[in-house]
Parts: sequence; structure tokens; C-alpha cells
Amino acid sequence: MKRSSFIQHSLLGLAGVASCSKSVEHNDNQSNALIEPIYRWKCITTWPPNFPVLGEGANLLAKWLKELSGGRIALKVFGGGELVPALSVFDEVMNGTVEMGVGVPYYWTGKHPAIPFFATIPFGMNAQQMNAWLYCGGGLELWKEVYAKFGIIPFPAGNTGVQMGGWFNKEILSVEDLKGLKMRIPGFGGKVLAKLGGTPVLSSGSEIYTNLETGVIDATEWIGPYHDYKMGFHKIAKYYYSPGWHEPGPNLEVMMNATTFNALPADIKAIVETACYRLNLWTLSEFEAKNMDYLNKILTESKAELKQFPKEVLNRLREATDETMEELVSDNALAKKVHDSYRSFQQKMSGWSELTEKLYHNDIS
Repeated sequence: MKRSSFIQHSLLGLAGVASCSKSVEHNDNQSNALIEPIYRWKCITTWPPNFPVLGEGANLLAKWLKELSGGRIALKVFGGGELVPALSVFDEVMNGTVEMGVGVPYYWTGKHPAIPFFATIPFGMNAQQMNAWLYCGGGLELWKEVYAKFGIIPFPAGNTGVQMGGWFNKEILSVEDLKGLKMRIPGFGGKVLAKLGGTPVLSSGSEIYTNLETGVIDATEWIGPYHDYKMGFHKIAKYYYSPGWHEPGPNLEVMMNATTFNALPADIKAIVETACYRLNLWTLSEFEAKNMDYLNKILTESKAELKQFPKEVLNRLREATDETMEELVSDNALAKKVHDSYRSFQQKMSGWSELTEKLYHNDIS
């Protein structure tokens, strides 16, 4: 019996993987009984440590995974720069250096031209429409197809809602004012700005304030009033523009290394997916609940002026978006497949919105 027990435990030890450890305890009969593995994972984020909503969301994800799994998942969260540079999250998850990462897909635009569609594109879908496309319109399946090329499995994990247009140190009165503008703006929006003569700059959240204050950049987009107030942009920039043409519904992500995820039992996979659903809902709800309160604080506590982009500027940005999009997907079959799915779904949602959301907000609310 001792020899049999030794062989059994040896085989179980060999079956373990680097990212998990196994524990054993006694049952009521005091006979040896195997407990499920404890999965000890590292999670890196693009956000500063404990950053409001975004960093907090990663911490909540760790808490929920532990609760839902009965302690079988132990997730340790690292903010951007704590373990690896903020913008290396994709590569670290891809390489298996860590099991999980949290960020936003458009940070990885250079990896594949289809990726921005899974975050947001200028003049694209809002948060409600993005969720509909991803969960019920084939978007998530396409996202998995793209990320499979890099050994990563993605999960929708939050949305900021329609963002603000950004902070500027000069007024934007015409398209000419965009020429030569150095603006922190990632993803597809950056490409559109470049087409109109601006200079897009990609930097992590922790660098933006200093870059704007010292003139490294002339303008920045970030998220919306809650975060912008916390970042202090109203103290160093004069003009606060709306709407966020570049990010009408940016979808955030949890990424898992595919080898790690595929080796999990079905119930742990379901727990990860369910926790991400929860994070997706909580993140959008938190932004919606706080943005107006913090916009009022910005306007009462500073000399910042609330502005709207002129129609002429928005129209030209929309034209440049269409031109850029055609260039982006023209020579990549998978990118075109994603584009066609996204645009087709957006047109359907727009038709429905015209009869419902738009009429309600314009004529009733």
C-alpha cells in the first residue's frame, strides 16, 4: 500500500505545471484525498498600481477569482512598471513569462491590423454596441482567432463608455489646428491624427502629466472626467474637448497565455470567464456613476474651458478615419474579415439606435 501511494503521488506531481501547485489534506476518514490544484498566477497591467477603476478592477478580478474558485486561484497583480514595463504586457503574456495581463487592445496595434477593432475605432460603436458585437455578434470569436496567432486568449473586461476628446493647450478651431499637433493618442485615433498632419505619441498613463506639463506633447486624450480629474490635467491644460470621436466605446481586456488556459479544467476556465464578465459590467458602471460629478469638480475648481470640436473638424476626422481604415485592412484578409463584421454590425445597431436611443435622448429625456 505504501508503494502504491508513493507511485500515485509521484505521478500526480509530474502532472503539475509551473503555474500551479497542489496541496493534499485528509478527509473525514483520515485517508489521503487529493484537493484541486492551487493556481498561482501573475497578472501584469498597463495601468499604474492601484489606478482608479482600471487598476482597482484588476485587484477586484483577483478577489473575485479567489472567491469564485474557493481559494483555488491565487492571482498576484502587478501595476505597470512594477514587474515589467507597462507597454510590454502583450509580449510577456505571449511568451508565457506571466499567465495573465490586463490592458486595452489598441496598445498592440502594431502586432496585427485587426486588433484595434476589438478596442475601439474612431466613430465606431459605443460600449453597449461593442458588448453586443463581442458576445452575440461574432466579435469575440474573431478576436480569439486573431490572438491565437500569438498564443493568447482574450476576454472582454470593461469599457469606459464614450470618452472625452482630450485636453489641449490651444483651441481647435479648424482642421489646420491639427497640423503639427503633438498629441498623446494611441491606436487607430493616432493614425487618423497623423493623416491630418498631427503627431501621435504613445505613452503609458504614468508619463502623461509630465509630458503635457513640460511641452513634450501639446495635447492628450485619456479617458473622462473622473480619471482626468485624478490625473490633474485641469491644472496644466486650458481646453477640455468633447466628444471623444476617437474612442466612443473602448473595450478593455484580460489576456491569458493560451498554453496556461488550455491546460485548465473546465470549471476553472468557466470561473475565469465569469469573473471577466463581472469586471466588464463593474468597470462601465463605475465610470458612468462618477463622470458627471467629476466634470463639475473640474469646472468649479479650475479655469479649464469646456469646448466642442467644430463640425468641420469632426467631418474631416471621419473622412480620414474611412481612408485610414481602407488602407489598414486592404492587404490583410483577416483584418478585412474583422472590419466587415464590425461595420456590418455597427450599421445594424445604428439603425436600431436611430429609432430608440437617439430619439429618447434627443426628444424625451
